[in-house]
Amino acid sequence: MAAKIIDGRKIADKIYDELYGRIEFLKIKGILPKLTVVLIGDDPASAVYVRMKAKACEKLGIESETLTYPADITQDEIIAICDRLNADNRVHGILVQMPLPIHLDENAVIERILPEKDVDGFHPVNKGKLQSGLDTFLPCTPFGVQKMLQYSQIETSGKNVVIVGRSQIVGMPLALMLAQKTEGANATVTVCHSRTKNIDFYTKNADIIVAALGQPEFITAKMVSNHVIVIDVGVNRVDAPGTEKGYKLVGDVKFDEVAEKVRAITPVPGGVGPMTIAMLMYNTVKAAKS
Repeated sequence: MAAKIIDGRKIADKIYDELYGRIEFLKIKGILPKLTVVLIGDDPASAVYVRMKAKACEKLGIESETLTYPADITQDEIIAICDRLNADNRVHGILVQMPLPIHLDENAVIERILPEKDVDGFHPVNKGKLQSGLDTFLPCTPFGVQKMLQYSQIETSGKNVVIVGRSQIVGMPLALMLAQKTEGANATVTVCHSRTKNIDFYTKNADIIVAALGQPEFITAKMVSNHVIVIDVGVNRVDAPGTEKGYKLVGDVKFDEVAEKVRAITPVPGGVGPMTIAMLMYNTVKAAKS
């Protein structure tokens, strides 16, 4: 029996419907939420992500601004940009699109953004609040995964959640979020990574698998049980000779074979990706409200 497909686009639209009213209420109070995205260099994938974020802002009536700079920008110059945006009261959310050119210190840039404008949820202050269970800006992709589970009425309390991947962007913050003593969490979380032996043991005994390791089609049908729910965070470009673009996008899960076995699964594209952008919009509105 084929799995239920968890449609991230439909869930994102539900979140947008809830945000419309909050945005209109802010506008009545004279507050227009504004997101400023800083794009460094000409990485094609980054440019696509930035355009998608601007499109979501337009859809919701959020003011958006994209500041584009050449790849040879200096560390001092990008720090000065962050300082200027921090001081601009019209800007509620600041997002510096990652990855940055190799000569720039990403951590220094993240730390320069004011925590109250850090709608990506990467500032050490916000990460510390997350770990302490305090209200804060949650990282958009893990937040999107959690909301996707909640809107799909997938119970996490008491469930075994296996996260494959330990990045500071997805795996580690999601583990903290799902282990919290709160709604949409209370899970028993296992984090697997490149040094984990016998990953199959953990994935076969999972109630929910979150694949976030950045390896195309790593999770196969033989690694999963037939009762599991699979959330695929990966977005990988692989060669596809004979197609118009010459490539295709695949996740970290071998979708065609795994979807024939499991209870539910997210597609790539159209799964977690739209949720990441939706939660960025959520955080921007939250920043404007506070």
